[in-house]
Amino acid sequence: MRYVAAVCDRRKYLMERLHRLEQLYVENPVCFVTFCTEDRKAVLAQRSVHEAFVQFCREALKRNVFVGRYILMPDHIHLFVKLPPPSKNLSDWIKSLKNFLSKVLRSSKTAAPHWQKGFFDHILRSTESYSNNWLYMVENSVRAGLVTDWSQWPYQGEIQPLRLDERLRRSQTAAT
Repeated sequence: MRYVAAVCDRRKYLMERLHRLEQLYVENPVCFVTFCTEDRKAVLAQRSVHEAFVQFCREALKRNVFVGRYILMPDHIHLFVKLPPPSKNLSDWIKSLKNFLSKVLRSSKTAAPHWQKGFFDHILRSTESYSNNWLYMVENSVRAGLVTDWSQWPYQGEIQPLRLDERLRRSQTAAT
């Protein structure tokens, strides 16, 4: 059993790490993904990292991996991504992305390790969920005091417009 540390009321507790689902029963879901740098080091908000991120995501189109909106904060990345089945592709793709960005960080003399283990992902179930998560993402730069208006943050964008799978929405409507 694997455990992660959680801090609550200034005391440290150990709690079981959540496990990924073995299978998804949705074709091509859109996922909201977040991953952080090791010790939340502020190393991502730089032009070279942003350019490498965009390059990697554009190359991913050749493998039917579609990155929608994204934002690179100094110590973490939020993005929307749609991958072909099977669901294990998400873990493999995030690992590849982290490795690709680590090469850029090493070339800029940023010492490893660069990334926290794992990542957070959430399958979007509605266009409202997509919009709410996007607003949360872009307002990060304002909440962090990096800009006064989210549109001023230079390390964000959209690689490919994403749509939620119509079959997913119909099946959810029928289930409720």
